[in-house]
Amino acid sequence: MKVLMVFTSHDVLGNTGRKTGFWLEEGAAPYYVFKDAGVELILASPKGGQPPVDPKSDLPENQTEAMARFKADPSAQKDFAHTKMLSDMRAEDFDAVFYPGGHGPMWDLVDDRHSISLIESFYESGKPVAAVCHAPAVLHKVMHNGAPIVKGKRVTGFANTEEEAVQLTNVVPFLVEDELRRLGGLFEKAADWESFVITDGRLITGQNPASSTAGAQALVKLLFSDNSGAGAAV
Repeated sequence: MKVLMVFTSHDVLGNTGRKTGFWLEEGAAPYYVFKDAGVELILASPKGGQPPVDPKSDLPENQTEAMARFKADPSAQKDFAHTKMLSDMRAEDFDAVFYPGGHGPMWDLVDDRHSISLIESFYESGKPVAAVCHAPAVLHKVMHNGAPIVKGKRVTGFANTEEEAVQLTNVVPFLVEDELRRLGGLFEKAADWESFVITDGRLITGQNPASSTAGAQALVKLLFSDNSGAGAAV
C-alpha cells in the first residue's frame, strides 16, 4: 500500500503577525501509524521542501509520544524536510491520500487547484480520502458527481467551539464546522479536544489534533479491509 500525505506550505496566521503551519502531532502520529503498518509513504506540499510547523504545536504542554519519537528519528525528519511538489503528484500512483491539519491549510490548500483536482481523482477512482482537524476544510471546493463531496456525508472537523477556545474565530478565512454544514455535510462532533473520527464510505474525517492517530488508523483499516466501513465513528 502507498499513501500520499499532503502538508501545508503556509506559515502566516492571517493578520495576527504570528506563525502557523501544520500541527506537529498531526504529522508525526499518522506518519508512524502508516510506517508501523508497512505502508509506503510519500510526503508532498504546495511548495515542496520543509513544511512549516506551527510553533504552538511544539510547546511543552502539547508534546506527545509520537512527537518524541519523531524528534529522535533522523530518517523521519529527513522525510519531512524534503516533501515533494504537490503539483507533481498523481492519484494513480497511490492507494489513498491523507491531509494533516493545523491552521496552515486554511490559507493555501483550501483553494489549491492541484489539491482539489487530486482529491477528486482519488475519490472518483474509488480511493480513500482522509483529513483531520482543520484539514477537512480542503474539501470545500471538491466536487463529486456535480455536488460537493461532503454533501450527504457524515463528517467532522475542527469544531466552532474549539476555534473559539483558541481565539481564532475571526482570524481564519472560514470556520470548518460552518463550511462543512453549508456544503450539506452531516457534521458531527464529540466533546472539545476528544478523539473523534468518522468513516463514511471512502471519506475519513477527524475532529482535532487528538484525532490524528485514530484518523490514520481508520485509513489503514479501510485500506486493508474489503468493506467500506461506512458510517463508522470512533
